[in-house]
Amino acid sequence: MISTILGAFRIREIRNKVLFTFAMLGLYRLGSYIPAPSVNTHALQSIQQAAGTGVLSLLNTFSGGALARVAIFGLGITPYITASIVLQVLTAVVPSLEKLSKEGEVGQARITQYTRYLTVALAFAQSIGYVFLFKSLETQSGVTLIPNFNVGKVFLIAISLTAGTILVMWMGELITQRGIGNGISLMIFASILSRIPSGVQSWWNSPDQSFKVMMPFIVFAVVAGIVFVQTGQRRIPVQYAKRVIGTRMTQGGQTYIPLTVIMANVIPVIFAATVMSVPPTIGQLIGQNKIHNWGTSLATFLSPGSWHYVVGECILIILFTYFYTAVVFNPIDQAENLKKYGGFIPGIRPGRPTAEFLDRVLARLTFPGALFLAFIAALPTILISQTGANFAFGGTSIIIVVGVALDTMRQLEAQLMSRSYEGFLR
Repeated sequence: MISTILGAFRIREIRNKVLFTFAMLGLYRLGSYIPAPSVNTHALQSIQQAAGTGVLSLLNTFSGGALARVAIFGLGITPYITASIVLQVLTAVVPSLEKLSKEGEVGQARITQYTRYLTVALAFAQSIGYVFLFKSLETQSGVTLIPNFNVGKVFLIAISLTAGTILVMWMGELITQRGIGNGISLMIFASILSRIPSGVQSWWNSPDQSFKVMMPFIVFAVVAGIVFVQTGQRRIPVQYAKRVIGTRMTQGGQTYIPLTVIMANVIPVIFAATVMSVPPTIGQLIGQNKIHNWGTSLATFLSPGSWHYVVGECILIILFTYFYTAVVFNPIDQAENLKKYGGFIPGIRPGRPTAEFLDRVLARLTFPGALFLAFIAALPTILISQTGANFAFGGTSIIIVVGVALDTMRQLEAQLMSRSYEGFLR
């Protein structure tokens, strides 16, 4: 890994991409500390303590603490992720969107545009909800966060948070296009890493000596397990027959199709955490009105760390793993491409039998991968219930950090390989 990073800085083009990525992430973290207008900055610390429990704690982790600071980047990239989930689900069930998705770059650009529009609408709606939620936290903290609260200030703060989300979305797309790695995932990665100092301090100040000794070994074992599973592959051999193209004959060859255990990477975990944060957030917002006690009950029932939340998150992770795997790898299209270019899997007839074979292998690979992701997400809750220790990071955060790091390193190695003739000769 170190040699890969050092090699990246020796090539000017890759070095510029890496530096551009760091610059965008630095601007993102800077915006996480700039409070929205009309917010009393002196009251933020008390509000952060009041917002540090329940679902807001999870959302605050994904935003790197920006939500509790009511910063302009407080919503982070969550609205964009939610919009992406909605559009991908609609693409699978709405014929017009499915047809649009198969029109190549033009269709994908149109779907991306729809995603952006939906992101703006969701960000504005969430902004208004969070303004009233933080306004309600003033009672718990005993401070005034938004002085002279009125409709104009609600609109101003909501517009500021929405504009911040649009800027974050644009920065994420810039990283994907001009930098290294997936910009959206890297922003969540940077937000989670920004919480490491407080997590280390929480671990070091823990009164449980057994927990202090065992925690590094647990983290190392979990990280090693994630790396082992996410790098696991099933290589499907593919044989290409000799073909006559024009006046020349192409030589046949043998290669393979790499099917990883978790082809969806960390996307199902991010999707599941985002979806599970919606009901308790709405419940906590409605529950501030004493007339609607069911809102408070819903927020408590699905609060992060509870068994109900963990079970729901595990089910969603498994479902989203299968769903997103079907999105990124279509066995029917793969079989048609193989048949088109004269390729076949030894022992399997081209066409539909190949598609059925790939689908069967992929389903068997995805099932243990989905169970593994769900287990890691539930592991901290299991350990807390057994030991009573306080974990600064959940399994969701660890999966995202390790998965994004692995994916970024793969892309960096691919960039190096494509620019290194020596790599091809070896």
